[in-house]
Amino acid sequence: MTATPAGKPATKKPAKKKDLMSRIPAGFVRAVLRGHSSLGLAFAALIYLVCLSGSIAVFAHEFQRWESATAPQVTAVTPDAVQTAFEGAIARSGPGVEHVYITLPSADFPRLLLYVDADKDRQFLADAGGQIAPGGEAAWTEFITRLHINLHLPRTWGGFLVGLIGVALLSSLISGILAHPRIFRDAFHLRLGGSKRLQEADFHNRLGVWALPFHILISLTGAFLGLTTIIVGVLGMAMFNGDVNKVYALFIPAPPVDDPRPAPVLDLRPMFAKLPDHGGRIEYVFTEHPTEMGGAALFNVKHPNRLAGTDSYAFRRDATIYNEKPAAANNLGEDILASSGTLHFGWFGGGIVKIVYFALGLGLTYLAASGVNIWLARRRDKGRPAPGWERAWAATVWGQPAGFAAAAIASLALASTPAAIAAWLAVSLAFLLAAIRLPAAALSRVGRLATGALILAAAATHLALRGGIGAADSMAWIVNAALVAGGLFLLLWRRGSATAAARPEPATAPA
Repeated sequence: MTATPAGKPATKKPAKKKDLMSRIPAGFVRAVLRGHSSLGLAFAALIYLVCLSGSIAVFAHEFQRWESATAPQVTAVTPDAVQTAFEGAIARSGPGVEHVYITLPSADFPRLLLYVDADKDRQFLADAGGQIAPGGEAAWTEFITRLHINLHLPRTWGGFLVGLIGVALLSSLISGILAHPRIFRDAFHLRLGGSKRLQEADFHNRLGVWALPFHILISLTGAFLGLTTIIVGVLGMAMFNGDVNKVYALFIPAPPVDDPRPAPVLDLRPMFAKLPDHGGRIEYVFTEHPTEMGGAALFNVKHPNRLAGTDSYAFRRDATIYNEKPAAANNLGEDILASSGTLHFGWFGGGIVKIVYFALGLGLTYLAASGVNIWLARRRDKGRPAPGWERAWAATVWGQPAGFAAAAIASLALASTPAAIAAWLAVSLAFLLAAIRLPAAALSRVGRLATGALILAAAATHLALRGGIGAADSMAWIVNAALVAGGLFLLLWRRGSATAAARPEPATAPA
């Protein structure tokens, strides 16, 4: 104790107990922060592209209904109708059909859809009687989903690259938490109205914490789905002397013995009759070699209220079951594997879950964009500006949504996925070329206005070419209304004020 001027003993206040994160050594924090910045910068553009396309791909069924608004709506089908559609799609595809993938109607996708050798882009819609109907083109939905899954590269290499992006995103999330020891304690601390950089840094850090479980789930499942080929290859080498088919056979039924002799089109009707009735809904039918003696069919039966609740039944040509896998018999690992895709895309729980996934996905996209913005602003504040990188990043951030909207217009007008890819690449390149002359602020403003105008043009193109006011599917109107609202928002949005942007930043404020 010490004496006060009045002679009274002074009580020494106990030191505040530090939390665990505050005990991390400063040198370690600086090293992790450098690693976090380097990793984010190295993968920034790809992370941004995959996150933005994935946020939109959550609504793949809704956009597919939007594109096929003039096609017949089908809520239920009979086995006879499925067989008629099956035979009709094969007849229109010519000889040499290897696979036909049939999607049966559901509440969120009231269509009878058939993919014939999907890698050749042959898709058909049928009415309730099984007759092939026009209006089944969904080129833009194919464009956006394939961009997210494999970046329109060869599937093996593209999927592997997307898996690596998932690993990089997960690593950035973890390093971001470790690099900011106060991030949880300051979870609701926002410095608004002052420095633009500090404000964006706070939003970046707070959003990273608030939605951290979602961010980890998306990056982890994305990495797993993208790296499946590598994982299977490693397991094949470790367990089966390099035979990856034996690894796949642990999870999916192997096809029957190959017999290439010509045969009539596979008859699915007796297979429908032999499916056990466990209260599920037939979701998919996947057929192999349907015009050969070795033909087979795999039926997936979805059970409600279970993420991994899908039974599978594999039939030979003579309608005998050679493999049966009920979901109730799954172990924990099989349930995790079966639910990873559903969890990644938010395809469970209906429209509310999709909207939540879309909003959180846009938040993850913002994390990727704002991280680079913060790094660029920090360089500028330290007297080492990088105007070239600022322009290039502004072109990337706005060139992608503008390119997606241009791809939608091309898809609606030409019903062609290659046309959508060409439009997207052309707009992306145009923004990068504009970055040679336009400053970043002007490029961002032009990009926002161009994106808003192109989104409105996509809605107008749909009204003109895909049903207009007579569209049979109400989902077309919902999507068009959302597009109009989004386009007008971008055209009318004014970010902040010139006064706020011009306020000086405290020299000692941490980033």
